[in-house]
Amino acid sequence: MKYRMMVTELLKVASKKYKYQELKELLGLSPPILSRYTRGHVLPSYSRAQWLYERLLKIVNIKEELRKLLKFDEEGYFDNTPLVSDITWLKLMANYVVERFAGARVTKILTAAVDGIPISTMVASLLDVDLVIAKESREVGVDKFLEETYIPKGLAVRRTLYIPRTAIKPRDSVLIIDDVVRTGETLKALADMVLKMKARKKDKRAGPDLAGIFVIVSVGDEWKELLEEIAGVCPIETLIQV
Repeated sequence: MKYRMMVTELLKVASKKYKYQELKELLGLSPPILSRYTRGHVLPSYSRAQWLYERLLKIVNIKEELRKLLKFDEEGYFDNTPLVSDITWLKLMANYVVERFAGARVTKILTAAVDGIPISTMVASLLDVDLVIAKESREVGVDKFLEETYIPKGLAVRRTLYIPRTAIKPRDSVLIIDDVVRTGETLKALADMVLKMKARKKDKRAGPDLAGIFVIVSVGDEWKELLEEIAGVCPIETLIQV
């Protein structure tokens, strides 16, 4: 069911680029049927969804379409709002993450507030696992925290991320997700939280594992050096590189 719904989301993207009559020529389906799919009035069967998915990928380049949404200013910074607010793209990206980490054991999704939350929520929902959000402040009502402090490049301040100590269990396998990576410092802090929990265990098999890291947009290559050691522990996937 989730797969069939994902295919209709991809069809919605295609319908923004092509008219129904054009899609008829490309996909071989009549405009009324295409309209019912895109409007959610009916879902394609699983076999038709597979058939549609293969053809849609030939006419919709997900990475290129997402890249077009990034609007850069004169200083080279971009607005990531479309990537973290458009529900259609969030669904497609979440399915992309699930597909890329298929076969990996994932019991928790870990992200840092705030822009990584939307995509992380979608992935957690698809995998039916809990979401853990690292924040820069201690919340009242929580007695004990796991914390990681780092100094952002170019800033003479210490920044600390906190998560409730009970949020990640010894047997968990954690997938870290974020929206953008530039220097890699936030991702390293998140990864270190998990790895240090494992390091504190006498029996290393009793500590949590890193299932992987996924980022929507990677900027440059500077972050790769900082995360080189972590890349040896788990796969790191980025969707768009600028």
